[in-house]
Amino acid sequence: MKIGYARVSTIDQNPNAQRDALKVAGCEKVITEKVSGASLKRPKLEKLLRSLNASDVLTVWRLDRVGRSLPHLLDVVADLKARGVGFQSLNETIDTTTANGELIFHLFVALTQFERSLIVERTQAGLKASAWSNAQHLVV
Repeated sequence: MKIGYARVSTIDQNPNAQRDALKVAGCEKVITEKVSGASLKRPKLEKLLRSLNASDVLTVWRLDRVGRSLPHLLDVVADLKARGVGFQSLNETIDTTTANGELIFHLFVALTQFERSLIVERTQAGLKASAWSNAQHLVV
């Protein structure tokens, strides 16, 4: 079954455009939640994720509707994949139930891992530069 998840950040925002797009995409059911994307607690999403079964497809309007961050999104999709659940994002045209969609998603994972490695390298370089600078001040 294809199940949609629509989320808006504030009560003032209207989720109708997301819901309509999810219905047009073939979602038999759409769960709507009004909560900030940065919030750690999204009860409807958490309940939906737990309820999905193998061969279901979680469909969202955009990637940022489901993940608080890219690493969080990757964790969610990896968990779905391990359970045999597909993932589809309409705006980014990612569909992990297809070979092309799976490839695109793996590229996202690779880019995220690359970004993490660069952050570690920059942090280490900054620490070394700071230690060297502090040592130079002591010599003077």
